[in-house]
Amino acid sequence: MKKSILIVILLTVGITQAQRKWTLKECVEYALENNIDIKQSELDLQAVDAEKLESIGNWLPSLNASTNVVESSGLNFNPTTNRAETTTFLSSTPGINAGYTLFDGLRNIRASQRAEISELAAQYRLAKMKDDISLLVANSYLRAILDKENLKSLMRQNEVTKEQIERTQELVNAGVLPEGDLLEIKATDANEQQTIVTAENSIRISLISLAQLLLIKDYENFDIQEEGYNLVNEDIAGKSVDEIIDAAKEVRSEVKIAQQNVELAMKDLQIARSSYYPRLTAFFGYNTRFTSTTSFDLRVDPDNPIVTEQIGRVESTGEAVVADVPNTFFVEEPALPYFEQLWRNDGISYGLSLSIPILNGLSSRSNVIRNKINLERTQNQLDQTELDLESTVYQAFVDAEGALKSYDAALSALESQQLAFNYAEERYNVGIINSFEYSQSKFNLDAAIITANRAKYDYIFKLKVLELYFGIPAVELKF
Repeated sequence: MKKSILIVILLTVGITQAQRKWTLKECVEYALENNIDIKQSELDLQAVDAEKLESIGNWLPSLNASTNVVESSGLNFNPTTNRAETTTFLSSTPGINAGYTLFDGLRNIRASQRAEISELAAQYRLAKMKDDISLLVANSYLRAILDKENLKSLMRQNEVTKEQIERTQELVNAGVLPEGDLLEIKATDANEQQTIVTAENSIRISLISLAQLLLIKDYENFDIQEEGYNLVNEDIAGKSVDEIIDAAKEVRSEVKIAQQNVELAMKDLQIARSSYYPRLTAFFGYNTRFTSTTSFDLRVDPDNPIVTEQIGRVESTGEAVVADVPNTFFVEEPALPYFEQLWRNDGISYGLSLSIPILNGLSSRSNVIRNKINLERTQNQLDQTELDLESTVYQAFVDAEGALKSYDAALSALESQQLAFNYAEERYNVGIINSFEYSQSKFNLDAAIITANRAKYDYIFKLKVLELYFGIPAVELKF
């Protein structure tokens, strides 16, 4: 029983997924989550986070520990006594060093500011990528809807043709019309069937293209919601071109990216100029030493601490000069334990280090010059970006106006062709015109319907482009 219920649930879920039809909003949101280019931009943003972390680390002191272990043989200097000894011994010199930059020409401050600007620029690049992908998805989606609308129109018209075949068959049987008229209508039906097959293939190709854009592999079950996408009377159609251009300059990522590039170039120039200034650092070091070699200790004989020895002669008389001196002797001592040596032989060092640039092969000056040139280049690119955006928005505005005029003209032409077809159909039914003239009128009507559909969705898409330039987020576009 449980297995049967599980099978029913799985079948229900499978049928539900197969019957799912994607809306435009769902397609856009899915693309924003899964598109590879967007993922790449997100990785770029993470890379900028690493740069920001590095800039924070520049404010922290440096701390490093070091040690070395050396086995020496022959004549070598003992690191604990600094005396040359001919022997084999093991030595180690561990230490800890810390440093902190007190002044570096404001380089760390500029680097932190640059990291903030770089992060903002990466966010704008990600936003632009999302806008581009959203617009691409919307265009592909509307193209699929257009193909579906064209198919519906063709199928409706083909139904009219089939009805006309039945009426023509009756008139032929009654002897009112010749057999050739019936054949002509059937030929029209065959042509329409072929056109329908072509339209179905176009829908399939459009859906596959959209699915590939969304990285969806199930092409067979992928479908979109084609209902409810009509022209929406929005404020954007009533905006002037200057209003849209001003809004685009404020909100579009292209301009913001170019502005941040200028800011980055300015920070790079400031960082390059910091090499002209002195660099002041503080340092602290702790080190100690260990050696495995034995040592010799000079001691006084406790049983006979003083002895009399000749220390010289009087030059004039040759009389010997004697004196009492300590009676000493050397005693070989084994090496002290490791940690005791580290405690006895340790030492510290601390102080300030000042580095003043005087002549470094003109590298600092040449670096400053390169960054000045780069700053001018980015400023020119910002000006060009604003000009390009203004031109693009103006072109989009003109395209939207032209699309509206084309749509109005297409609707007028469709209305006229519909009236002409109705009139031709009435005349054909009473035998005034032949089947060829009737088919020609119907062909003109079909072409007018397809043209009107194409003009409709072309106008919708161009309105959406204007909305994006005006600052409406892609996921909030309405249809």
